[in-house]
Amino acid sequence: MTRHLRTLVAAFAIFPAALAAQSAGAGPAPAPAVAPDSTPAVAADSGVAGPRLSALGVTFAVDSSAAIVADTGDTRPKAIEYSNGYGTRLAIHRYASYAELPLFATEYVLGEKILHGQRTGDPASSGTRSAHGAVAGALGVLFAVNTVTGVWNMIEARHDPAGRTRRNLHALGMLLADAGFLYTASLAEGARESDSGARNHRNAAIASISVATVSTLMMWLWKD
Repeated sequence: MTRHLRTLVAAFAIFPAALAAQSAGAGPAPAPAVAPDSTPAVAADSGVAGPRLSALGVTFAVDSSAAIVADTGDTRPKAIEYSNGYGTRLAIHRYASYAELPLFATEYVLGEKILHGQRTGDPASSGTRSAHGAVAGALGVLFAVNTVTGVWNMIEARHDPAGRTRRNLHALGMLLADAGFLYTASLAEGARESDSGARNHRNAAIASISVATVSTLMMWLWKD
């Protein structure tokens, strides 16, 4: 028994010395080499079956163009097509409107001369009366042409949202002016017979001229 105890004590005394000698010698044991084509170890993930995608180095590219289409959708406005006749009618309408205001001014001056002659007992010359009638006829032709071209183009442009409010207001004003000028023409005979008839004729003419002038200037100055 005593012999066995002595043997164990000797063994434990030799074991620390052997460990110290090994650590002071060649150093730590080298790590085992891994082959280049070996499959990387996958850490276990509790509760998840299979390897982690991040550990495998798998990435997914995002198609940004597809995302944009999905967000915006097909919102492009439809193209509005106009006929060649639209451009021709528009040019006629525009150039005729340039003669409108000079004709208004001329008709007003001639009308005032005629009315002044009636009030003072010095009737205007036949040339003045003829010129007044000729300018009135020119205005009638101008408004007939512009009413036809304007309404025609308005119908063709009814699906175009650009400038729609301006077009509608202009058309409404010019149609009111058309009605006003027809009423003014109906008062022309009474204007030759009495001062009250002349005043009614003058007032109706001024009102119609004012509405037409505002509607015309609106198209010239109001740009979309």
